[in-house]
Amino acid sequence: MKATAKYLFDEDFASGEKPTITVVEAERRRADAESVAYRKGFAAAQEQAQNETAQKLAAALSLIGDAMARIEKGLAGIETRLENEAVEVAVAVGGKLAPELIARQPFAEIAALATECFRHLVKAPHVTVRVGADLYDEAKHKLEEIAASRGFEGRLIVLSEAGLAPGDCRIEWADGGVARDRAATETIINVCVTRYLGAKVEP
Repeated sequence: MKATAKYLFDEDFASGEKPTITVVEAERRRADAESVAYRKGFAAAQEQAQNETAQKLAAALSLIGDAMARIEKGLAGIETRLENEAVEVAVAVGGKLAPELIARQPFAEIAALATECFRHLVKAPHVTVRVGADLYDEAKHKLEEIAASRGFEGRLIVLSEAGLAPGDCRIEWADGGVARDRAATETIINVCVTRYLGAKVEP
């Protein structure tokens, strides 16, 4: 009776040649390939996650930038509006106070202007001051005192002129003159304020 042949699983019966690698080596190579594939897959996933994070961060920063721009624009608009309102209030208050202050002390502004003029006109041969009829008596006496206190040596002429509002006057000398005209000053102020406010609202 013949002896039963044993199967040798590590032999190639087709070719009659032994395999080039062992099962152990094949298993090791498979494990290495899986490890390499895992590392590559992990790296790719990590890179993708980083790219997605960067894109989300860029989008979030863009939204924040847009929001900040809107807030800044809104604050600039509020600041401009408040500044304009402050200017308008100041002009309105000044316009209301000026007549009341002049009514209480109508000669005060004339005295201030005359005092400044006489400081520089000590050697002028003559100075003419024109005031409203209502202030003539008071102005003549006080202007003479101011001229004397400033050392004015020339001739002082005080004239009453119809049409000059309380607190207004004209001071004239040989080669010049100044005037205090509240209505004209208010017109200039209003023009300047209008231009200023118009410039503030331009884009």
